[in-house]
Amino acid sequence: MGKINVTAENIFPIIKKFLYSDHEIFLREMISNAVDASLKLQALSRMGEIKGELGKVDIEVSVDKKKKTLTISDRGVGMTADEVDKYINQVAFSGAEEFLQQYKDKAGDAGIIGHFGLGFYSGFMVADKVEIVSRSWKESDEKKAVHWSCQGDPEFEMKAGKRGERGTDIILHINKENEEFLEDFKIRELLKKYCRFLPIPIQFGTKEETIKKGEGDEAEEEKITVPDIINNALPAWTKNASELKDEDYANFYSELYPMSFDKPLFHIHLKVDFPFDLTGILYFPKIKPQMELQKNKIQLFQNQVFVTDSVEGIVPDFLTLLHGVIDSKDIPLNVSRSYLQADGNVKKISGHITKKVADKLDEMFRKDRKEFEANWEDTKVIVEYGMLTEDKFNEKAKKFYLLKDSEGNYHTLEEYKEVLGKQQEDKDGNNIWLYASDAEAQHEGIEQAKASGYKVLILNTPLSSHLIQRMEGDLEKVRFARVDSDSIDNLIKKDEAMPSKLSEEQEKQIKEWVESKMEKDKFQIKVDSLSSTSAPLQVIVPEFMRRMKEQSMTGGGMMGLTDLPESYEVLVNANHPLIDQVMAQGEKERDQTLQELIDLALLGQNLLHGAALSGFIARQRGRLETIA
Repeated sequence: MGKINVTAENIFPIIKKFLYSDHEIFLREMISNAVDASLKLQALSRMGEIKGELGKVDIEVSVDKKKKTLTISDRGVGMTADEVDKYINQVAFSGAEEFLQQYKDKAGDAGIIGHFGLGFYSGFMVADKVEIVSRSWKESDEKKAVHWSCQGDPEFEMKAGKRGERGTDIILHINKENEEFLEDFKIRELLKKYCRFLPIPIQFGTKEETIKKGEGDEAEEEKITVPDIINNALPAWTKNASELKDEDYANFYSELYPMSFDKPLFHIHLKVDFPFDLTGILYFPKIKPQMELQKNKIQLFQNQVFVTDSVEGIVPDFLTLLHGVIDSKDIPLNVSRSYLQADGNVKKISGHITKKVADKLDEMFRKDRKEFEANWEDTKVIVEYGMLTEDKFNEKAKKFYLLKDSEGNYHTLEEYKEVLGKQQEDKDGNNIWLYASDAEAQHEGIEQAKASGYKVLILNTPLSSHLIQRMEGDLEKVRFARVDSDSIDNLIKKDEAMPSKLSEEQEKQIKEWVESKMEKDKFQIKVDSLSSTSAPLQVIVPEFMRRMKEQSMTGGGMMGLTDLPESYEVLVNANHPLIDQVMAQGEKERDQTLQELIDLALLGQNLLHGAALSGFIARQRGRLETIA
């Protein structure tokens, strides 16, 4: 009998309740330790410390419901009695770290996970009793195995054990509160979640496979039972990009997301050795403009050990929209997200991933612009998100960010400046970039702009309002204006205001007439002197208020704007011939003409509903019947 060397008497209650936020992590820790032992064995063999063939080096997980035990068995280096005393009885001593230190000149990259000081003790979160049966690779006599057991307190028992081959069995006697971990489906689920890419084969149960005996038409099929290997020990990201084809990347994506029906647009293979270790594959998914953005699709690994798929705050925000895998030995194997977010290495890795993604996008743009443009509509939201949230990414993205015009042509920011020249420069020297957020809904505004010789951009993502604000800050003397936020004359003012054909009294009079036909709380009437080709009466939402409200709806902007009631301006063109006609008409005709103009303006903004819409339709039908 002996007592575990711990620095606090209440270490076991702490372990059982607070070591990890989620008890299911215990299986990851146990499997990871078994992988460590197996990798150590392989490293020793490569160094010539072990002679002869290693034989089978794998890990087996088994459940015994009658005994209520869960066993993790490996065929790794095993432990002597002295090593059990050193590594198990002295809490928080990391055997992996000592091994690497001892063999640092020989081992090279042994792939050993390390940093598992308390990992073994995670088993006590789910077990009343834990046993170890281990035989070191150094011992040729099976009777030299060691048997250790502990019931979740500082007292332990260690005696001679019996094991026929090198390696270790960890036997967990699952407690009543955690009997879910005796169910095959639960263990399989956890192995798939945490261990499916570990570098040592992991067996759980068996499965049937069909093989063919004989050749040609005479071949017979036979079903055989084989070990069910849970994991892919050599996933795509551990290989060099030169070894992989597009098909391999597609297959790996299907392996990561078996329930996904959409294929990714393209991928970025990360492989960095300095100044830190980083590998991974990131996939760009199709993201439609109005589609809800899905996060938590990137899986974070430490040396092929799953850490988390909740990477917000760990990788840059905009990259959480991507799919794929990031793996680094420099990421601490800790399930606390707050710990990961504060880790210096994680922050450096985060910045480097941002740089690699920006560089890859720039390379793709320069290498095959046509293909880049073909994928742009499905990926631009990710790029926009990055431009808004990461300054360094924004600087790089300015080179390949594309603006699409209403004719379907794409331009970089610099190209669009050259295309416009001074054509859309206003009297104050500002270059006005007209845009539409919905080409169908704002078709009239687009056509009016084109009639004046202007170009219109299509900016239609949930982030467009935010990005416009950002670009106005980055681009000198550039202002954005939506085509339906005012008359074209006012959006790009070329000269001083035009003289009005109406007297002050007439302007006041027509304003009162229009006000009498519209909701005062919802519509503000304004009489302006515009060109005779501008609309006689139109409903607009001023650029500033509409933009701020859109930003509030997607995060940012002025707080509370989303709760404001709908408010519009009604712009009456004092210089339009129809307004002249209204001024000359009698009361009945005037009312009819104004109502038609108002209804048409409301219809243009999709604001004509209910009884008003029914009345408009009835009048148009009546007019046709009169003509007929």
